[in-house]
Amino acid sequence: MWGAAACAALTVQSTRGVRAVHAVDTATLSAQVEELLGDLRVTAIKTGALGSAANADAVATLLGAHPAIPGVVDPVMLPSQRVDPGARLDGQGSLSALRRLSARAFLLTPNLHEAACLLGETPGSIDDAAAAAQALLDLGAHAVLLKGGHGTGAESVDWLALREGPERLVAVAGPRRDTPPLHGTGCTLASLIAGRLALRPDARALPSIDALLAAVRWARACLDEAIRAPLTVGHGLLVLAPAPTRHDPG
Repeated sequence: MWGAAACAALTVQSTRGVRAVHAVDTATLSAQVEELLGDLRVTAIKTGALGSAANADAVATLLGAHPAIPGVVDPVMLPSQRVDPGARLDGQGSLSALRRLSARAFLLTPNLHEAACLLGETPGSIDDAAAAAQALLDLGAHAVLLKGGHGTGAESVDWLALREGPERLVAVAGPRRDTPPLHGTGCTLASLIAGRLALRPDARALPSIDALLAAVRWARACLDEAIRAPLTVGHGLLVLAPAPTRHDPG
């Protein structure tokens, strides 16, 4: 199993922060994705920073045209650490497009800032992360994982809200690590989940609730392992070095 990428945005960034984002032309982005879908057996799609509202709408259309492929939508607006104002994707036009993209998601994976923006609330105003995860289901996603290690204490808890199944809200907890700020935890978690979903035995239909829960828990275990041993590669944030092959994908 191999991953394939389509470039949606070119960035000026380092471990010290994101300085600028330049969106790829929407027609070029769509052509990249269509070429890959026509050539490869694609069993999951994960989106990240898309650069523009037009790109977000284009990806929403592509997901809608392939409803049997689970889309893990990470609604990247701005990184949680050290971003310049010129690198943001949180204007009104972009928010509307990200909401339309969220409606096509099998799994939506916002952090607290992104969740507040998508819900039309002020960033930093979410006190009840569990309720926010459930409210985000109204955007249309099949499931929502509100990530970010919410709360205090010995455990870090993400909330998985489900549209169906015996449990509609699941706390996915792990040990809280006392580490310096890290680069890429949110997108790494979403990517690991998408990779795990891609390995499901029957890729002709969307994953089951059990498969989704297994993927989220497996990805959290991989992320926790990476958080315990980050790399210093520059003069800014530490960088994750996940090793997902150490975990049984079965």
